[in-house]
This record gives sequence, C-alpha cells and structure tokens, in this order.
Amino acid sequence: MTNPQQVAVLGGGSFGTAIANIAASNGHKTYQWMRNKARAEKVQLARENSEYLPGYLLSDNLTACADLQEAVGSADVVFIAIPSKSFREVARLVAPMLKTGTMVISTTKGIEPSGFTLMSQVLEQELNDARIGVLSGPNFAKEIVAHQQTGSVIASEDEALISCIQELLCSNTFRLYANSDRYGVELGGALKNIYAIVTGLATALGCGHNTIAMLLTRALAEMGRFAKHMDADPMTFLGLAGVGDLILTCTSDLSRNYRLGMAIAHGQSLEQAEADIGQAVEGVNTLRLVKQKADELGVYMPLASALHGILFEDYSIADVADKLMGGEQNTDVEYSQKNL
Repeated sequence: MTNPQQVAVLGGGSFGTAIANIAASNGHKTYQWMRNKARAEKVQLARENSEYLPGYLLSDNLTACADLQEAVGSADVVFIAIPSKSFREVARLVAPMLKTGTMVISTTKGIEPSGFTLMSQVLEQELNDARIGVLSGPNFAKEIVAHQQTGSVIASEDEALISCIQELLCSNTFRLYANSDRYGVELGGALKNIYAIVTGLATALGCGHNTIAMLLTRALAEMGRFAKHMDADPMTFLGLAGVGDLILTCTSDLSRNYRLGMAIAHGQSLEQAEADIGQAVEGVNTLRLVKQKADELGVYMPLASALHGILFEDYSIADVADKLMGGEQNTDVEYSQKNL
C-alpha cells in the first residue's frame, strides 16, 4: 500500500460511494461528503448507503459527513463525484478550503453548457494550485462494491498524480490504467452516454446483434471523429475510457441512458422517461451540447443527429432509421495508419 493519504469523496451517489469504500478499505482515512445531513448521518450509523447501494457494508475507515470543511480541509486527494450541473458550484465552494497541491480528481461524465466545458476544465478555472486528474471507465458501482473485476483509467499530465491514484485505489478487483490524454478520456465518458440511448432504443425495438454491432462500431467512429476536432487523441477511444465504456453502457440495463432509450422506444415521452428513472441521465444534456458543437465544427455525426431528431425535433423513429441506412457509406476505419 502507498503511504496513507487523507481522502475526500464529494458526492453521495453510487460511484462516489464505491470509490470512497475502496480508498477506506485500503487503509486511507476517507471522508464522503453529502449535501443532505440526515442522509450522511444515516449512512454513517448504518454503515451502508441504502439509497444507492443497498446491502453493501462500508468500511469502518469511511466517515460520511455533511460538513465540507471537515471533508476536504486536510485532504491530500479529493474525488468529485457529483452530477455535471452542480460540479462548478461545488468546485467553487471547496476552492478556498484545499491545501496547496491537493490532488483533485473528477469522476463526473458530463459537459457544462457554457463554453462546452469539460469537468477538468472547470477545475482548472476554479481551483488554484491543485493537481488535476480524471477517473473514467466502464465502471458500474454495484459491480465494484460486489468485488467484480473492474478496470478504469486515471488520466492526467501529472505522472506522480497518476502513480499515487493507481496505488491509492489498487485492489484485487479494481485496476487503474494510465493515460495522459485527459480531455480524450473525459470526452469518452461523456459521449458514450449518447449512444447508450441509441442502443437502448434499438434493443427495445427488437433489433438484432448485427444492428447493435453496427451501431457500436459507428458510434466509436463518431466519437473519435469528434474528439479529433476537439484536440483529443482519437486513439484514446480504443481503450477502457472509450470502447470499454461504450460497450458497457450500451449493452446493460444498469445504464440509465440505455434505460431511457428503451423507454422512448416503448412510447414514453422524454420527460416521463427521465422522471421514471429518477436520477440524472447525462446523455440527454450531452446530446444537446454535442449536436450544437458538431454543427459548429462541421463534424459528421449521423447517429447523434438522428437521436437529436427523435428526442427534440419530433422525427419518427422509422423515418430516422431509413435515413441512416440511406446515408453516406464512408470509410470503415478512419484512423488506420494508412489514413493518417
């Protein structure tokens, strides 16, 4: 084990709880901050996050609290695991509380509308003297706490930060791989939610394995194409934070985005589907932002455009499917050595 660190995890959801429990189980003094004081007290007393991860016992080394200063004031490492809509607000709140040189890791898979801003860019704007990283990958929290073998990615330009987080969270069932392409890793985590809605919709309509394989592969092409225009490395999308997260999110009903697509296919309105799911469905907001940005940049993204038409422009699913199959038959692999 690395030298003991003091760790803070901001966010009381499933993934924040899973990460906090790994750090605590590895012997690091860990605080998990939640906005709701009553919920924090309940988790602390019961040693269980019954709202998000019922039935899983939490380490005695994990302290749930609602006092932000208590959580982050002495922290060496801070993970921010909250929805993107609240991310900047929380980053701004913690900024004056952090020690100089604190490692701050975003686990949030989303994009801020203003300026098409990624979460680590929000941290760059709001924090002084912090060391910034991103943790992303094909990670369902329920499987992490159930000790299913899981791989993820820690991305940063700071090699010492990468090494520290790898050691901090390393366990027999959780493994972290390194990547220096922070923006590419973040884009992978955000963009894949769009395509999870697409594949959920297709699955609910009875599409077969051929169709799903085509959708996943063309989704990966769109993600890489968009990433290149955003100055990220398209090759990042061949790793866990790209194709790995894409496969996971697009093939499981544990994914909220996938379930939303299924609900739309069954005739629910977008508003009704989101209300039934009851948690943030990041892909909806991401789709709006990516469609607008792709149009600005002239990036060809037929799947994202088609989904936008279904959700926001009253296009019928049948018409959109016909249009997609009649569209341009482009190069299969755009970033092969021959085409670079």
